[in-house]
Amino acid sequence: MKSKYLSGLIALTATTILWGSSFPAIKLAVASINEYAYVGFRSLIAVLGLLPYTIHYHLRRGLDKHLVLNGLTIGITYLLGLWLQGWGMKYTTASNAAFITGLNVVFVHLYTAIKHRKYSKLLALSLTTALTGLYMLTNPTTKPPNIGDILVLLSAIVWAAYIILVSKYSKHNPVVLTFYAMIPSTSYTIVFIYNASATEWRILANTLWILVYLAIACSNIATILQVYGQRHIRVEVAAIIYLLEPVFATILSYIVLGEVLRVKQIIGSTLILLAMLTAVIDEYYYK
Repeated sequence: MKSKYLSGLIALTATTILWGSSFPAIKLAVASINEYAYVGFRSLIAVLGLLPYTIHYHLRRGLDKHLVLNGLTIGITYLLGLWLQGWGMKYTTASNAAFITGLNVVFVHLYTAIKHRKYSKLLALSLTTALTGLYMLTNPTTKPPNIGDILVLLSAIVWAAYIILVSKYSKHNPVVLTFYAMIPSTSYTIVFIYNASATEWRILANTLWILVYLAIACSNIATILQVYGQRHIRVEVAAIIYLLEPVFATILSYIVLGEVLRVKQIIGSTLILLAMLTAVIDEYYYK
């Protein structure tokens, strides 16, 4: 059991590294193409990448309708989270959106506390430390909430549901579950195809190498590792681990894009790391 726990921890940490690496790549992609092309074709490439294995799996095992429906359910929450987050970011700052999105961890912990009717003090300390670190890392503004903040908060609730659903359905084959989870987001390609000009198609072709990386590494591999990892790690601990995503995104943006890394961000990143270690200790030694 301990070895499976450690393998799950490694898998989830690798997931956050891959997610973090997506931020510099996304910035490069959306500088050239619109959000519909970015989400839709990233998802389409991800689906095509997993199609051969999925066909082979169903030929050997048959069609499992529960796996298909559960994967699509995860995919719908993913699509809804992207839509609400993207809509909200039109009316709020990137720093506000980053902090509010990270609040999904609070909703995951509330769900856990209500469902299991117990919540450890060590886990509460981990949550408090993580949110403090997230605030320092993202540095959100303190102005009164606007419609954009509210929409991003709704997306945070959906992201919490996404994390919970991944844990619930993690018993399925991770590769095939990921295949079906990616399908709903391919619907964005319809919007792009309907409105795209010849110039936009050429720009998309030039951006294809970035989308391939995002699809294979940050969508497929990251989600497969996420499903496997959450099979062995409690959902509330996984939610804390996922707050390492902005930490890795900040570090990689500093390395790849030359963005400034401030002392406040370093302290915030350190607090999130300490929060993760606290949550892991709580589960590993006291569960």
